[in-house]
Amino acid sequence: MVPAELISTLRELSRADKFYIMQVLISELAQQETELIKPGQSYPVWSPYDAVEAADTMLKVLQPAKTQDHV
Repeated sequence: MVPAELISTLRELSRADKFYIMQVLISELAQQETELIKPGQSYPVWSPYDAVEAADTMLKVLQPAKTQDHV
């Protein structure tokens, strides 16, 4: 839980200081994210290759939009 005093202090900062704080926090979060991926380990990745049902669904959704654009 973030102390109310910290939130109050952050609200008093200038716009530039707020951006700096955000940059520091985002940088730390990004560093933590890289620790989630272990070297030498494989991870499944979804690919749209052979996703015939997904393509069919997308075409059905896009078809009404296509006819509306040409009306």
